[in-house]
Amino acid sequence: MIRLNGPKWCEFALNLDLNWNALLDAISTCHVATGPSIAWLCSPRTPRRVGEMKSLLFVAVLALTCTGVNAQMAGWRPSPGHEQIAIWPGTPPDAGAVIPKGPETVTVYKDNPVAGKPVIGVSNVTIPTMTVYSPNGKNTGVAMVVFPGGGYTDLAIDLEGTEVCDWLTSRGMTCVLLKYRVPDSGPAWHDDCKCNIHPKAPTALEDAQRTVGLVRFHAAEWHIDAHKVGVIGFSAGGHMVADISTHFDKRAYKPVDAADKESCRPDFALAIYPGHLRENTKKDFDLNPLVPVTHDTPPTFLVQAEDDHVDGVIQSLVYYIALKNAGVPVEMHLYAQGGHAFGLRRSKFPITAWPELAEKWLVTIGMLSQ
Repeated sequence: MIRLNGPKWCEFALNLDLNWNALLDAISTCHVATGPSIAWLCSPRTPRRVGEMKSLLFVAVLALTCTGVNAQMAGWRPSPGHEQIAIWPGTPPDAGAVIPKGPETVTVYKDNPVAGKPVIGVSNVTIPTMTVYSPNGKNTGVAMVVFPGGGYTDLAIDLEGTEVCDWLTSRGMTCVLLKYRVPDSGPAWHDDCKCNIHPKAPTALEDAQRTVGLVRFHAAEWHIDAHKVGVIGFSAGGHMVADISTHFDKRAYKPVDAADKESCRPDFALAIYPGHLRENTKKDFDLNPLVPVTHDTPPTFLVQAEDDHVDGVIQSLVYYIALKNAGVPVEMHLYAQGGHAFGLRRSKFPITAWPELAEKWLVTIGMLSQ
């Protein structure tokens, strides 16, 4: 839904039959800076037929995004053929703990591109949803719930969301993309105090637990093996992976229906450049005590770069040590270069091959076959 504000006749909303994710992906290849004015869109001479307006809006969004500024749109929608499903039947628990700064907003961040492409972020999420992407070709029965990163401030919905689903579905796995609540749904850095603020309620964990339970509840319907449901997360989403991997024996909210009777323990977990695993500690190489690893923590796969200056490689190291000491099967891959927030986008660094290593790991733990 795109809204234009201008003369009264131009204050309208159009449901466009456009694949906005594909549009944004195409826009990301634009390298020519232009400075067009779109004031003519709402001028008295502007064509008013819906078909013409759709074409004009397409061109306008393309032109805006090809400038040097970040483009914004209201609300995220998945690509055609996929439906967002609200994970809560009514008002989410602890709804008052997440205070948005405005309506849900999609922003195309062009100032810090990854592999030459901008990153699409979603902010001010108050209604968490899941979007199910079915596997292409042979169905392995494996499913992964994806937690995009974004510092518990927004969600990198393409880099660490839909692009992850493209990979998983191409390998015969079901992908469930969780658009969880932000901001401040987990430990988040605040510039005003130069400190991490802990949430009033663990709403991101609540959304994660609820979603894993829903996947198992719908396993037969979605052709998923209920014993092959895992999680994968990036950055703050990597912290969510550790959080749900160590908080599954009891829901963080009051159960609402039959789906909450299903186990929310992941069968396996992948934490990619995770963060927030060193907080609340006083000694070197101590793990965040709010991530209580036990022998029942699921098998885990870790990836991080030594030049990650956002979260730091020590995040993976302390989690690896705790998992190893608890007897949890764990595989860790550390690389000299790669930085932070690289997702699955190809680069010149060896770390770009981590998805192939993850697939091999899934074979070794019995989730995928050779």
